[in-house]
Amino acid sequence: MKSKTSKVGLLTFIGMTVALAASIRNIPDVAGSGWTMFFYMAVATLLFALPICLIAGEFGSAFPEKGGPELWVNKSLGQKFGFATSWLLWVQMFPGMVMVASALPPLLATAINREDLDRNNIFTLIVILVVYWVITFLNMKFDMAKITGQVGAWLGIYIPLVIMTVLGIIAVIKTGIHPSAILGHFSINKLWPDATDMKSLQFFSPIIFIFTGIEMSSVYITRLKKVSFYPVGVLITLVFMFLLNTINGFLEASVVSPSTIDLNNIVQPLIIYDKLLGLPSWIANIFSIMVFIGVSVQLSAWASGPGKTIVSSAQQGLYPPKFKFWKTDKFGDSHAILFTQATIISLFALVYLLIPAINTAFLDLVNATTVLYCVVYVFMAIGFIRLRIKEPNLKRPFKVGNLGMTWFIGLLLIATIIVALVATFAVGTLMNFVIVAVISIILTLLPFWFIHLHKDSWTQEVKQLMVQQNKK
Repeated sequence: MKSKTSKVGLLTFIGMTVALAASIRNIPDVAGSGWTMFFYMAVATLLFALPICLIAGEFGSAFPEKGGPELWVNKSLGQKFGFATSWLLWVQMFPGMVMVASALPPLLATAINREDLDRNNIFTLIVILVVYWVITFLNMKFDMAKITGQVGAWLGIYIPLVIMTVLGIIAVIKTGIHPSAILGHFSINKLWPDATDMKSLQFFSPIIFIFTGIEMSSVYITRLKKVSFYPVGVLITLVFMFLLNTINGFLEASVVSPSTIDLNNIVQPLIIYDKLLGLPSWIANIFSIMVFIGVSVQLSAWASGPGKTIVSSAQQGLYPPKFKFWKTDKFGDSHAILFTQATIISLFALVYLLIPAINTAFLDLVNATTVLYCVVYVFMAIGFIRLRIKEPNLKRPFKVGNLGMTWFIGLLLIATIIVALVATFAVGTLMNFVIVAVISIILTLLPFWFIHLHKDSWTQEVKQLMVQQNKK
């Protein structure tokens, strides 16, 4: 019987991949790195994102079932690491959601004409807590992912991106690069990190974070009209994302000074563009309201996504039944998981009290999220090599060259991750390193501890409880 699933062409695939990975939230990080943005973006694109896409492409064609990284690692490294992968993809959202939500306070401050609040850590904490708990309760009552649809993407990404880019280009053409801006005066040596001043390295990890999640485009590989569309589509998408971020990063860095840049303030460059062009301030107000709604809607949809992998593991008896992670509503969401993650995210938000410097707190959150996601990518890279050695004849419609190329791609990704993280922490303070290291180590080791504590009786108990629930 012919499948009803329509085949996807090259342009459609590119659009799908861009929708998965594109965002404006990391543009201030790109701008903050100054002229080295081109170097860091090139490294992140070619040595990080491209290997991830190639590895995911082979995995996705070999195992077209739903599951993504959790399934791939499970098939290649075993259930223990597959479980750890599903856990890490869930817990990375604890610092990650706070990091994304930290874009909301400056937007709200601009919308109500109180720009003085955008660096107020108490205001930042309150907005994050209120918004996240509201969307948590909404997810307990409604299928927010279905209701919101593409609204979040249009309000939070596409429309703001066009406005920012157009106004930024016009403003920089009119005024040029301001001498006191981040870019300042150009010299060829500024295009790569200076051994005597390595401060820009603190932005390398956040720039790498731009591409996290791009591996999920591999789910479309079995729907492509031609498998050869996958590497072509990936390359075009990566070029687009490189241009999207470097152009907007360049425009912001041309007008914002290093002492005033707010890494969590997406609207900051737009306010400056408006002033340079003599445009009315209400443009920034409308922009802020629109993006605030868009980001809130995106957060609402993301709140229930990663938790579904925990539901699947819990229903297999991999978590203690008393946690009630196995119990779901009609939308397939676990209220216990939603409440747990909202509580832990609230605790992570307290970083804005412990570290009053907004930019420093923001970078710690980005770094913690990146480290956790990168552990998953290391699992994927090792599993990618191991599976090619263990099952060389496994059917792979998309294949990354021979065994030598497999080793090269896998080790290249691991090496890039190690260099990026070492370089990032080398220029930070000891306190920043300790905060990120403690968060990352604890959250990475916890799933292996759960496996150690696992009891066979959990599986049977969960099955009985699910049967009782279905009878009600």
